Amino acid sequence: MEIRAQGGEVQRRIRLPGLENLRDVGGYPVAGGGTVRWRTLLRSGAPRRLDDPGRAALAALGLRTVVDLRTAEEVSVAPSALEGTGARICHVPLFDAAAVGGLPPELAAVYRYMIDECGGAIAQAVGLLCRGGALPGLVHCTAGKDRTGLVVALVLGVAGVPDEIIAADYALSDASASPGAAGAIGRIRAASGVGRWLDLGALGAQPQIIHDALARVRARAGSVAGYLLGNGLTQADLDSLRAALVA
Repeated sequence: MEIRAQGGEVQRRIRLPGLENLRDVGGYPVAGGGTVRWRTLLRSGAPRRLDDPGRAALAALGLRTVVDLRTAEEVSVAPSALEGTGARICHVPLFDAAAVGGLPPELAAVYRYMIDECGGAIAQAVGLLCRGGALPGLVHCTAGKDRTGLVVALVLGVAGVPDEIIAADYALSDASASPGAAGAIGRIRAASGVGRWLDLGALGAQPQIIHDALARVRARAGSVAGYLLGNGLTQADLDSLRAALVA
């Protein structure tokens, strides 16, 4: 499966049938110099129908850790197809679907809830990427936009990527939806009890959502690092993550 553009330059979007919204977050500049290493951290939607060539392509990247942020209900409806890539698959539900269902019908409310009430799960997800030898890694949920977007935003914040670039990376999900992904999300919505959340997730990927999320994180803890430290990670964890991500 080809994952480089003609001429050999690294692609941000990686086209693999059965794995929607697959992107590399490498190449972004970080404060103080350097860039995020390519092919070190990937983000995507659920690997619902990844075939053998697709798994081989991910295995060829040396994928070591997969962080699945979906609820148990979502996983039961659409089990991961990443077995066989050689990666350690870790399931960290970012929130409880019933709790999200009781929130006001706006995407911003879900982000506020995740930041205010789900810090332990967020830190656990990020912590899996901090371990020695954890990278290259893949973070995904169902659509690869909001839960994945928040976790990846905090990882990039730890690395020192500027907010405007983090928000622009998030916004790339707006152009990533396909009819196949929409159909799969519809089936998960009908069968898993997370319909209202997925309906809200369909509202788009406006950069301001992530700007507001990062501002809320800093209002609560002073910094992205402070938020993760306050939810159970250590400075050694964050230093290890930054060292692994930044070239």
